[in-house]
Amino acid sequence: MTSEAFQDFYPDDFAQCYGCGRLNAQGLQLKTRWEDEAAGVTITRFTPRAEHTAVPGFVYGGLIASLIDCSGTGSAAGAAYRAAGRRPGAGAPFRFVTGSLKVSYLRPTPLGPELEIRCRVEEVKGRKITLSATLSAAGEVCATGEVVALQIPENFGS
Repeated sequence: MTSEAFQDFYPDDFAQCYGCGRLNAQGLQLKTRWEDEAAGVTITRFTPRAEHTAVPGFVYGGLIASLIDCSGTGSAAGAAYRAAGRRPGAGAPFRFVTGSLKVSYLRPTPLGPELEIRCRVEEVKGRKITLSATLSAAGEVCATGEVVALQIPENFGS
């Protein structure tokens, strides 16, 4: 697994996301990396805190959706670099937004253990990347998801 997090290469003006923006001091500051680049699998790790509680002892479902969402868009950036044949930081940065997000909650997610979100690149089609995701706690899959990520156009926000 590489130590490079895709989010570390987001341009400053796109590094404010609550979930994955490195410049958002109050955010989650998620870091997504290749776990198995050849297989198109990434990993993001996050340990929920007390304020992420839904009911005592369990994680709020909105946080779970956010973790899958930002892991997916970060993974899409990694997939775009891979498809372009370059490493993150080489050339113009890739940045993605969510086109669609589907989350299935399979079991309550316990508050306490580190969560692991694994995304698999399913399809790269131009500026659209589709990924599947699993969110696990203590080795148990608690949620699955699908993220369709769309590459931000160069003139976005102009």
